[in-house]
Amino acid sequence: MGKVTVTFAPITMTHAEGPLPDGGDGQVWGAMHSRPTAVPGGLTGTPAGDRPAALGLAIQPEYGGRFDAYTGRFSLRLRLLSPLLRHGCAVGASAPVDFQLKRSGPSTWLSQDPPVITFSAYDDTFTAPAAEDCGPLTGLLNHRFGLPAATGNLMTYDAMYTFKTYDQLPAKEGRRIR
Repeated sequence: MGKVTVTFAPITMTHAEGPLPDGGDGQVWGAMHSRPTAVPGGLTGTPAGDRPAALGLAIQPEYGGRFDAYTGRFSLRLRLLSPLLRHGCAVGASAPVDFQLKRSGPSTWLSQDPPVITFSAYDDTFTAPAAEDCGPLTGLLNHRFGLPAATGNLMTYDAMYTFKTYDQLPAKEGRRIR
């Protein structure tokens, strides 16, 4: 994104999808979890041993309000974390970064029981807005990351997923599955 390359810590997403009674596709978002990932070079672009810990920088992806497993469209806010930054500092703070993933090959079944499937996807067309709500270091961050960045961005996504059908879920009192 812009001038910086980061490999995120694993992201776990939970959602439900399937056919609706009218024949349409239905989806329900559950949750997204991830840990912060250190940005190489921190706030200044210098190696960790050459700068104080306070100049460290990490990115934590957060759900941006859109996820569509059928089309590959989803959005993220990229929270920027440092002792010197305000809590709300993020790329996509007011308008999340939108991705339109395209498959880069076929899905592969690793296991049938439990079902485990892998696939890879990418988006090389997304734009990255400037960082916002970062206080006096906003300009430094945007220069460091090369933001806003209209072109030259690449998101690659290697996924592994499993699933259960609704008839495999444990019955709860008062709930019937047909």
